[in-house]
Amino acid sequence: MAKDVLCEVSNCTYWEKGNHCGADQIYVVSNVGKHADTSYETDCKTFEPETSLS
Repeated sequence: MAKDVLCEVSNCTYWEKGNHCGADQIYVVSNVGKHADTSYETDCKTFEPETSLS
């Protein structure tokens, strides 16, 4: 398993300084079936938006 997962989505709950992902697991799915040909055909299901305290 990858030891260093990078992510640029800074409003994700798991985003950490230096564009690192702090999630224990990463879940990526294809949005076009079982086979994806490009990264545009995938989605990160691990993403959770940060909740803001307003």
